[in-house]
Amino acid sequence: MYAAGIGVKPWRANRAGGISSWRRLLAAVAAVLALSVAFALGARGSGEAHYTTVVVQPGDTLWSIASERYPADDVRVRVDDIEQANGLQGPAIQVGQSLRLPS
Repeated sequence: MYAAGIGVKPWRANRAGGISSWRRLLAAVAAVLALSVAFALGARGSGEAHYTTVVVQPGDTLWSIASERYPADDVRVRVDDIEQANGLQGPAIQVGQSLRLPS
């Protein structure tokens, strides 16, 4: 078993290439922190939705707008997305109303 000599600090007793264990630990913590920040910024940036705006015309319904704007998607899901993006409690919309459509 290794015993540190008198006056030798334990974090300096084990040197590898001239770098103390304390500095290696500090470098590892800094690297983990930097990666965490990078992931957080990346996740936040990818979560931001982009919107286009449409003005409701006579005869428009959320269903017709969703089916026209998103022909390949499930219209029910897209109607819910539009309601959520605009704070609507149901499918009622008014002529002239501006709606945000998520991309």
